[in-house]
Amino acid sequence: MVEFSLAFAIEKFPEVLKGVPSMLFVAIISMLLGTLLGSVITLCRIYKVPVLDKAGALYVSFIRGTPLLVQLYVVFYGTPLLVDILNEKWGWHIPLQDMSPLAIALLAFTINSAAYQSEVIRGALSNIEIGQMEAAQSIGMTTSQALTRIIAPQAFVTALPNLGNIFINLIKGTSLAFAIKVIEVMAQAKIVAGDGYRYLEMYFDASIIYWVICWGCERLFRWLETRYSRHEKRIAV
Repeated sequence: MVEFSLAFAIEKFPEVLKGVPSMLFVAIISMLLGTLLGSVITLCRIYKVPVLDKAGALYVSFIRGTPLLVQLYVVFYGTPLLVDILNEKWGWHIPLQDMSPLAIALLAFTINSAAYQSEVIRGALSNIEIGQMEAAQSIGMTTSQALTRIIAPQAFVTALPNLGNIFINLIKGTSLAFAIKVIEVMAQAKIVAGDGYRYLEMYFDASIIYWVICWGCERLFRWLETRYSRHEKRIAV
């Protein structure tokens, strides 16, 4: 029976940590891009933009109803096919060799994140009284000015807890990126484990890393929620 080697786990822990930058890069960038795309989808659905409204609803339903791993594989194998079609039909010259697994992972996680953020943002905006938009327009503000200056800051506070949950799930979800050859924490743990056939120790290291980072993110979002909630209360007073 193979025993758990704490000494090996401690010795190789720095090696597993080398996957953290890739993990955080994918999670942070896909979260930011997902916020932009999710906001566009939300506005299209709120203002009933023809075609885009129904397309956005179908997109959100499809992404939320399929596993992340399946989405990763679809994007990984489907992107080269799509690029070939675009190159052939439109005469583009997009080099497939420049599309790294990391770029494809960013695309897949952004697509996934946008769908969930769209629902969170839509729910937050629906909690804002419609009279505030009408009041802003009555004093000469445009719809975009009212959204960015009045509605969006309030919606951000409401959405913050759920956005924090989405980001934490993104961090944990990056553990699937090794399936498309992205060297993040899980992939790094698997590589190191293969050298000494100590898989339990390396996966234990990976679990500690994920737990600490997710705990830190949870504390950060809780602090942001408290800070902005106090700010909103001072404004209301």
